[in-house]
Amino acid sequence: MNDTLLLKCRRLFLRGLSVQANIGIHDFELQAAQRIVIDVDLYVSFAATSPKDDRIDEVVDYDFVRAVVHARIAQGHVNLQETLCDDILTRLLEHTGVMAARVSTRKPDVYPDCEAVGVEVFRAKPGVL
Repeated sequence: MNDTLLLKCRRLFLRGLSVQANIGIHDFELQAAQRIVIDVDLYVSFAATSPKDDRIDEVVDYDFVRAVVHARIAQGHVNLQETLCDDILTRLLEHTGVMAARVSTRKPDVYPDCEAVGVEVFRAKPGVL
């Protein structure tokens, strides 16, 4: 992680959001929704989101993060975790206060001999890094 980014931003996070999603390319994945677990880190500008009056409208609300994830899941089937991460990242970065974000997804129930398979993507707005 870029130390300069950490000096300019606070990091908000959402850990372990477990959802049922239609995702995958294998026959067994196409038959039913499966559990995926999503983690999000948002790097939010101090200048844009330092609360002066201790009000939720002065910061990036965690509800926004959850809503973005749930809205993308509700859109329907996606083949790849890479696509899902990219879609979620694109929407999160549309928020004016968000300078950069990291999204990871993992499918914990695909293979019996491993904890999970997953993808992690980090992206920053142009000019941030």
